[in-house]
Amino acid sequence: MQAGKSVQKDIAVVDGKVALVGENIAIEADDKVVDCAGKIVCSGLVDLHVHLREPGFSAKETIATGTAAAAHGGFTTVCSMPNLAPAPDTVEHLQQQLDLIAKEAVVKVLPYATITERRAGDELVDFAALKPYVAGFSDDGTGVQQAEVMKAAMQAAAENDCIIAAHCEIDDLLRGGYIHDGEYARQNGHRGICSESEWGQIARDIELASEIGCRYHVCHISTKESVALIREAKRRGVKITCETGPHYLTMCDMDLKEEGRFKMNPPIRSAEDRDALIAGIQDGTIDVVATDHAPHTAEEKSRGLERSAMGVVGLETSFAVIYTKLVKTGIISLEKAIDVLAEAPRQIFGLGGKVAEGEAADIAVFDLNAEWVVEPEKFFSKGHSTPFEGWTLSGECCLTMVDGKIVYER
Repeated sequence: MQAGKSVQKDIAVVDGKVALVGENIAIEADDKVVDCAGKIVCSGLVDLHVHLREPGFSAKETIATGTAAAAHGGFTTVCSMPNLAPAPDTVEHLQQQLDLIAKEAVVKVLPYATITERRAGDELVDFAALKPYVAGFSDDGTGVQQAEVMKAAMQAAAENDCIIAAHCEIDDLLRGGYIHDGEYARQNGHRGICSESEWGQIARDIELASEIGCRYHVCHISTKESVALIREAKRRGVKITCETGPHYLTMCDMDLKEEGRFKMNPPIRSAEDRDALIAGIQDGTIDVVATDHAPHTAEEKSRGLERSAMGVVGLETSFAVIYTKLVKTGIISLEKAIDVLAEAPRQIFGLGGKVAEGEAADIAVFDLNAEWVVEPEKFFSKGHSTPFEGWTLSGECCLTMVDGKIVYER
């Protein structure tokens, strides 16, 4: 996959970089040859939103298991969220995570720092000190409730030319909800999370970002109103990008079952919301598909919809879900799928690794004809809770390469 279209080429990798892309590249006797005939070779996928759980919560996931799952899914770079212990709110606290990444990671990991100290929503971190080490700044898991704090954060981000990646959620509108405030909740006696809890804070932040001119990325959008707000903000020239997840694009609240594997935040919403998200992918309003890979222990996910922990895993199913449900059905092209899963996140966050001469050899190979059933017990991740359990999918990762080194091979 190159420049938005499929082409048939050979790729030579030397010393961790793409040395040549062309036809009938000469092969030396001692060269290692990987035959990818009949398969798709593309830039390694990039996930802007994963929870690797270390330091602090290694019973759920570790850097080693999380990045092994990433490699298994075709991801060569992941951005890890900061709801950790300690939270990465200082260089000293962040260093604990960086040391684990250096020792254990098999793919590239770019951590986020927090926006506020301890993710408490009041005192800002030192953006200038943390910027050299992080992908951006996020209080993921909680929205920044005070407008003046978010405004100050955006000013700091603008001054340091870095990205705010916002989890948008108004605490006062949650009212004890834990799934979408929709038909399924009403039919089954559940407390719902209203859509405005998400889009209301996005609307606030768009106005702040418009005033300040910072780079603003919205995490895991799930509502039709969010799509409309972001579409209009882009039309006005606001420096805004956003992501949604595979589950929001392929399911609605009427697909829920009384199991913890269907519980995440934000929740899977209505069919109308799902269709608006798909339209947002089609017209470019939504830039990126990210998994929000959020593993928990089996016990934490065994308590049903009401009492299970929020979060599902997604690194090992993301490509296949998008390919099966959106590409094979003609909703989007394969090129569009590669764009939202690999190319757009690289562009937004200034990452290298395209399949081009001189770039790092971060490459994924997919067998589009391979069918497989989602069996969570076969995941490399410690987390096994997925709403896609039992689905038959097409498109299997058969090789992942990071800096020229094969880190997963089928």
